[in-house]
Amino acid sequence: MSNAAANTALSSADRAAPHLTSASAPSALRLMLALEDFEAPARRYIPRPIYGYVSGGVERNVTLNWNRSVFDDLALVPRMLVGVSQRTQKTEIFGRTYDSPFGIAPMGGTSLAAFQGDLALATAAASRNIPMILSGASLTPLEKIRKAAPNHTWFQAYLPGDEQAITELVERVTKAGYDTLVLTVDIPVGSNRENNVRNGYNAPLRPNLRLALQCLARPSWLIGTALRTYFTQGMPHFENMGKRTPLVSRTAVRERADRDHLSWTHVALMRSLWQGKLVIKGILDKRDAVIACEHGCDGIIVSNHGGRQLDSATSPLRVLPGIVAAAGDMTVMMDSGVRRGTDVLKALALGAKFVFVGRPMLYAAAVAGETGVRHAIKLLHDEIDRDMAMLGTNSISEVTREMLMDARSLEVYGLR
Repeated sequence: MSNAAANTALSSADRAAPHLTSASAPSALRLMLALEDFEAPARRYIPRPIYGYVSGGVERNVTLNWNRSVFDDLALVPRMLVGVSQRTQKTEIFGRTYDSPFGIAPMGGTSLAAFQGDLALATAAASRNIPMILSGASLTPLEKIRKAAPNHTWFQAYLPGDEQAITELVERVTKAGYDTLVLTVDIPVGSNRENNVRNGYNAPLRPNLRLALQCLARPSWLIGTALRTYFTQGMPHFENMGKRTPLVSRTAVRERADRDHLSWTHVALMRSLWQGKLVIKGILDKRDAVIACEHGCDGIIVSNHGGRQLDSATSPLRVLPGIVAAAGDMTVMMDSGVRRGTDVLKALALGAKFVFVGRPMLYAAAVAGETGVRHAIKLLHDEIDRDMAMLGTNSISEVTREMLMDARSLEVYGLR
C-alpha cells in the first residue's frame, strides 16, 4: 500500500487500516485519540471468532459491563492553585522505577490477533519503561520474550495442583531469567464462554469451512498475520502451559488438568521454590489477601479476569479499599476495565499501587503492531499527566481517597 493510498483510506477513524506499512502507520495513529479508538479498527481486522474470544466476557457479560461502569460511580474533586509544574507519575514497584503507574496485563493468544503480538507488546512496553506480563497461554516461548525485554517482562502462569508441573514451570521461568512470577488463581474450571461457541472459536482452532470463510472475510489479517506468521515462523503453538500444542489442529487438546486441585499448599510450594517476586492474580476477597500475605507473597493483583470467569463477580474497584487495608506490606495492584487516565487515578486513590491494562493494548497491536502499542501507552501516559495537573497533584503519592466522591450520593467516598 502506498502512502497516498493509506492516507486516502484513513479519512475516518472507523476506516483505520490495521495492515498499514510502517511508513503509513503514524497517519493512522493520529486518528487514535484514546484507548477506546483502537477497538473499531481492530474488530474490522480480526476474524470474528478471534475477535469474539478477545473482546468477550462470559454468560451475560454482567461483570464485563460492571468493570467499566463502576468507574463512573466515582467523581473526582480537584484542588486549585497548588502549583503542578513539577508533576511526575514515576512509580516504583519491586525495586524498579517505571515511567507510569500502569503496565500491560497478561493476555492469551495475542499473536493470533496481531503479528508477533506478544513480542510487540513486550518491546513496546520496554520502550516506554512500563512492565508487560506475558501470559502462560501465549503463542511465543517465554524465553524469547524475556530475551527481547529482559527488564520489563513478568511471567504469568496457569498451573494445575500438581507438584511436578509446578516445579518444572518454576525451574523453566528461573532459567529464563524472570524476576517476577504471577500465579493466576481464578480459573479452577473453564468458564462458560457462550460467545466462543456462537462465534466458532476453539483452542486449538478446528479447521472447517466456517472458520475458513471467516478468515477469508478478513484478507488483511489473513495475509498480514496468519500467512505471514506461518511462512516466517511455521505453525504457532501454545508454548508455555503444559504440553506444547499446535494452534490449529483437528484432534489436539490443550492440557488444563487438575486446576481445581490448586490450593494454598501449592502456593507455599511455589514460594519455597521461587526466589523472585511472587504475585497472586485474581484476588477479590480481603480474606484471601491476608492468606497470601501469610504465605510470603510479594504482591497481589485484584482482578476478575477481565469479566471472563465468574459472571456477576464483583468489580475489583469495589473491593479494592478493603483488600488494601488487609494486605499488610504486599504490593496491591489491579486490572479489569481500565481505559482512561482518570480510571488509573481513581484506582490509585483507592489504594492500588499499580494497574494493568489488557484489551486496548492488544487492539493497538492489531492496528499497528509495536508502533500502535507505543502510541496507546503514550495516550494513557499523557492522559494521566493532564489529569494529575487538573487534580492539583505533583506525584502519585498525592493521589488520595480524599479526592474521590460518590457520584451518586455526592458524599466523600469511603468517609461516610
